[in-house]
Amino acid sequence: MARHILDAKGLLCPLPVLRARKALKNLSVGDVLAVEATDPAAPRDFAAFCETTGNRLTASTRDDGVHLLEIERLT
Repeated sequence: MARHILDAKGLLCPLPVLRARKALKNLSVGDVLAVEATDPAAPRDFAAFCETTGNRLTASTRDDGVHLLEIERLT
């Protein structure tokens, strides 16, 4: 399992999710994509994204205005 980071700070919906979708295509099953986002809707957007794509949102935290969302690629 590898961990990759996507900096989506400063981007608004739907760009963080679209960039994450593109990044996940290049990862292997079991890899984790850590997305850093400042969009207030990011936690809700990524939860819905993972539910519809079959991937797993393994963490959703916020620190100093930056959301850290970790997505495990399952499909």
